[in-house]
Amino acid sequence: MTRVLIAEDEAGIASFLEKGLVANGFSTWTVADGHAAARLARDEDFDLLILDVGLPGMDGFQVLRQVRTRGEHMPIIVLTARDGVADTVAGLDGGADDYLTKPFSFEELLARIRARTRPERTPEPTVLDGGRMRLDLRTRRAIVGDRTIELSAREFALTETFLRHRGQVLSREQLLSQVWGYSFEVGSNVVEVYVGYLRRKLGEDLISTVRGMGYRYDGGEPSDTT
Repeated sequence: MTRVLIAEDEAGIASFLEKGLVANGFSTWTVADGHAAARLARDEDFDLLILDVGLPGMDGFQVLRQVRTRGEHMPIIVLTARDGVADTVAGLDGGADDYLTKPFSFEELLARIRARTRPERTPEPTVLDGGRMRLDLRTRRAIVGDRTIELSAREFALTETFLRHRGQVLSREQLLSQVWGYSFEVGSNVVEVYVGYLRRKLGEDLISTVRGMGYRYDGGEPSDTT
C-alpha cells in the first residue's frame, strides 16, 4: 500500500485529502506544521509527500530544502494558494516534483500522485476507452466517432471521472468531491449543469441518470435507466 504524508494546516483541506486518498487505497498520515513534516518525511516511512507551502513553524519551501538536503528522494507535490510564476519556479527548483494551486480538483491531484508513484513497468494509458467515446489524456480532447471535441478543464475532469468508473453509479456528492474538490458551494447544481454540457457535446445517451442515486457512464450501451 502506498504511504502518503500530508503536511497541511487547514483542517478542512487535510480531512478532504485524507478521506479521498484512503477511499482510493492509500495509507495516510497528517501533520499540521513544518517541523513535523521535515522530521517525518523519510523514504523508509513514506512513498510521497503532499506539502502545503503555508505551514506554521517552518514553511513548505524550508521543509522542501531540508528534506532534499538530507538526501530523501520521495516524490513531493507542493500545494499553495499562490499562483505566481516565481513561487512555482521556487518550488520546482527547490526539489518539488509537482505543483498544484488551490483550489484544485481531487481527481487531478490523484492523477498526479499516481503518476509519481507508478511503477515504471505499468505505464498509465494515454487514452481512456469509453466505448463510443475515447478520451485522450495528452491532448485533453474527447473523440466520438470521427469528431474531436474540445472540453473545458471541468468538463474534461468530469468525463475522466466517469470513464475511470465506467458502469458505476456515482452520486452527486462523489462527483463534487472528485471534480470540484473542496471549492464547491453546498446546494450548488453544478453537477447537473456540467452533465448537461457533456450530453450536448458528447451525446445524450452516454451518461444515464439513475433516479435518486446519481449518474452512470454507459458509453452509449442500451440501458433501462433514463
